[in-house]
Amino acid sequence: MPSRRKTSAHHYIGLMSGTSGDGVDAVCVHFDEDAPQVALAAHCYQPYPESLRERLLSLMVPGENEIDRMGTLEGELAEIFAAASTEVHRQAGLAAHEITAIGSHGQTIRHRPRGPHAFTLQIGDPARIAERTGITTIADFRRRDMAAGGQGAPLVPAFHQWLFGHATRTRAIVNIGGIANITVIPAADRRAVAQGFDTGPGNALLDGWVRLQTGAPQDTDGRLAARGQADGALLALLKDDPYFMAPPPKSTGREHFTLKWLDDRLQRLGRDLGAANVQATLVALTADTITEALAPLGPEEVYLCGGGTANPVLMAALTSRLAIPIQTTARLGLDPQLVEPTAFAWLAREALAGRPGNLPSVTGARHPVVLGALYPA
Repeated sequence: MPSRRKTSAHHYIGLMSGTSGDGVDAVCVHFDEDAPQVALAAHCYQPYPESLRERLLSLMVPGENEIDRMGTLEGELAEIFAAASTEVHRQAGLAAHEITAIGSHGQTIRHRPRGPHAFTLQIGDPARIAERTGITTIADFRRRDMAAGGQGAPLVPAFHQWLFGHATRTRAIVNIGGIANITVIPAADRRAVAQGFDTGPGNALLDGWVRLQTGAPQDTDGRLAARGQADGALLALLKDDPYFMAPPPKSTGREHFTLKWLDDRLQRLGRDLGAANVQATLVALTADTITEALAPLGPEEVYLCGGGTANPVLMAALTSRLAIPIQTTARLGLDPQLVEPTAFAWLAREALAGRPGNLPSVTGARHPVVLGALYPA
């Protein structure tokens, strides 16, 4: 299980900028070579300037002049990623040459996992990160899985299985970022494969709606949702989307669950619910789709991570729907906000060791593959 920092070589940096598009989390960690343990040396969070975030969120939805806009943002993000990497190893008291590698997820701006020419695109120029930091950088983790017939997502379940698996109990790890996803890890003694997929919106619509209504970047402490009540008719319209009924493997992103997607359903509803009631309904959508995805998989324990754990209204909604107690991954020793960046540090380690980083049972790939492209220091 996770522990505090070890004094040893082979430290890794993990960078994660999720679908919420609000900033980058950087961790500096050490992995035990003989057991599933990770020691946190340092963590820092670099928020994006508001002007950059506006342009980034806009780029996540199909629009005009995307190539030029992408090229500019890719360089800007890489500079922020590099600065966060330098800061986190400085906080850990380590020099650049003491870091084995950086694992950078990049910023997803498009994810089209279905069709004859499926693709996914993450930006944040890893060549520039390696150049600025002097540290070998591993990035572009998703595309090799897609080349092997997978959806390229979610990728973090392999790390969940490595770190959080239990000998006798089936555990579910629920990550609530902009998009929510689940990993169900069978007890080791049951000899079954892990399962996982994106369940649908996590915080993306919650953040987008409150931003549209109030200008705030998020619904802090769920205050807007707490003033409203979920509307059953709207909830039914939201859940009547083919994605929720599709079998796994499946993954999705902001390009599907947009504010326009929400507005189309509000228009079909044909009445004004008020901002708070819409927000409460979006909480119900996230909570319902997570719990309905978990129900047939039979977990005995549920642990949550991601930004959604900071929303007490969403946490209460999940608690009321699940028949088993829920806790955050802090109970297992890893801060719920740091699970994803730590996962990409781990995926960098696996790539350098030549070990596969995907779970075909999750992504649908034909076989396990080594993930990531190498950018030497």
